[in-house]
Amino acid sequence: MKEKKTKYASHFTNLPVVEVSKTEYSVNTGWDNICTELNKSMEALKGKKKLVVIETYQGVIHEDLINSFINGLKYDRFIQSSDYMLAEKAIENLVFPDVTNDRIFGFLTRLSMDAFFDSAKISVFQSEMDKAAEGVFIVYGSGASLLCPKPDLLIYADMARWEIQLRMRQHLVDNLGVKNRSTPDWMLLYKQGFFVDWRVCDRLKKKLMHRWDYVLDTNNRSEPKLVPGKAILEGLCECLKRPFSVVPFFDPGPWGGQWMKEHCNLDPSQSNYAWCFNCVPEENSLLLKFGEIVVEIPSINLVFFAPEALLGPAVHGRFGDEFPIRFDYLDTIDGGHLSLQVHPLTEYIQEKFGMHYTQDESYYMMEAKPGAIVYLGLKEGVNPVEMIADLELAQRGEILFDAEKHVQTWPVQKHDHFLIPGGTVHCSGKNSMVLEISATPYIFTFKLWDWGRLGIDGKPRPINIEHGKNNIQWDRTTEWTRENLVNRFEKIAEGDGWIEERTGLHEREFIETRRHWFTEKVHHNTDNGVNVLCLIEGDEVLVESPFDDFKPFLVHYAETFIVPASVGEYTIKPYGGIVGKKCGTMKAFVRKNY
Repeated sequence: MKEKKTKYASHFTNLPVVEVSKTEYSVNTGWDNICTELNKSMEALKGKKKLVVIETYQGVIHEDLINSFINGLKYDRFIQSSDYMLAEKAIENLVFPDVTNDRIFGFLTRLSMDAFFDSAKISVFQSEMDKAAEGVFIVYGSGASLLCPKPDLLIYADMARWEIQLRMRQHLVDNLGVKNRSTPDWMLLYKQGFFVDWRVCDRLKKKLMHRWDYVLDTNNRSEPKLVPGKAILEGLCECLKRPFSVVPFFDPGPWGGQWMKEHCNLDPSQSNYAWCFNCVPEENSLLLKFGEIVVEIPSINLVFFAPEALLGPAVHGRFGDEFPIRFDYLDTIDGGHLSLQVHPLTEYIQEKFGMHYTQDESYYMMEAKPGAIVYLGLKEGVNPVEMIADLELAQRGEILFDAEKHVQTWPVQKHDHFLIPGGTVHCSGKNSMVLEISATPYIFTFKLWDWGRLGIDGKPRPINIEHGKNNIQWDRTTEWTRENLVNRFEKIAEGDGWIEERTGLHEREFIETRRHWFTEKVHHNTDNGVNVLCLIEGDEVLVESPFDDFKPFLVHYAETFIVPASVGEYTIKPYGGIVGKKCGTMKAFVRKNY
């Protein structure tokens, strides 16, 4: 008999946009129009000496920008900031304590952009500029604003981090201050970007964003766009008034499945999709729509721009300008097991990697085939010495690790919820569709066993037994796991046509999750803290303001959205052809007084 499946209309929005209500801003597309606009702006500057800074984020393709500006702009001197940086060897030595010689892990840098520059060279340059009486001087590149801190015109060339990663995979871009794009292992480029470059560029970006005259979007190389800085800031203000979604990013993997192809409007010719990063503001993009033109910026810009309004005062006080909640999908339907893994304890991630908090998480099951399982916790009577010895033998290729001998397995059904505080051995098995709800520092996964397979790039995926054994909590065995981590549902409220359940997370985790089942309108309130929600049941729902403070926001099945703390009250109700039918949402927020 053919398995019966719940069928949803495939209306999933892959490119959600935030429409900016003010339309007087003009967006210039194409290099000819961009250069024409900038030339007009430079001509309009007062004075005989005109200083123009084009500050760039790591990951722009400098050849594209430099050639276009040199050929299209009217200037007397074009200066590149890279000429005033330290020598490459000095930069390599500078960043090595944070980059380390590990393939995956480093230490979050405390460096700022000025550390990459030769201060003596900058002094000479600034002296030259002080003496110059007239002319148009364009200073281009990462750190250009340090050479010229008081420009007459400031253009910021921003970059979305997923696009940077795709460019790294194609060896199109270098790390900050060095020429290393040809490094065979692109993961080394990514690691240096994650631990050093993006932190350095972000520290400078936060100082500059309220001074932007223009923002340059070159995420699409064939269609560059130039937007007034005020327009971008207006778009960020628009986001704070309403629910919105960031751009989901889908990626294949060695264990990837087939569920998201059908439910998320994806290319069916691809072999699989393993991940969907659908709410990771540090990584995702935000699309702002001005008239008919859509501009892409990093969604982390919104966190930098107004962290208290977005996150709420208590969350901002605890996490600063970091977005602490992450939603993503893990698809193993007709795929394979994830790696057996463990995440670090808080004190370990602080000491070894410089992170303030760890990756506690949970698995919420969007779908599960018969026989699906999750590996969670350890067997009663587990022998730590024996388990680690078996993992090390497996890593050397001498045996296949017998996961069921050491790790507890649990049968999985749709809408189950498994809690996974740091230090808990875990793994989603094949034939599950997981909504992973977690704290944000997602890179810190210690793989213990990867089932003897290669990564999608044909190379062995890094195994981190040494890190793992320093974090495994050996007392989290079968009964402890059953009592603390498996389906901890608790009904806490109900009304006309709705039920609210507390589903976790564990007391060690700062994220609270609430599931709502409803056939009628449900009232929500951010209570001065950011909310992240996913539609886990039902074709589509409508999110509305009781006071008409924002336009109704349509959400389709499996879509994730953010409700800023500043929104306050909002409602969610079934919409379209499912009015009166059962819908479900999963909501996450930071616990009060955490």
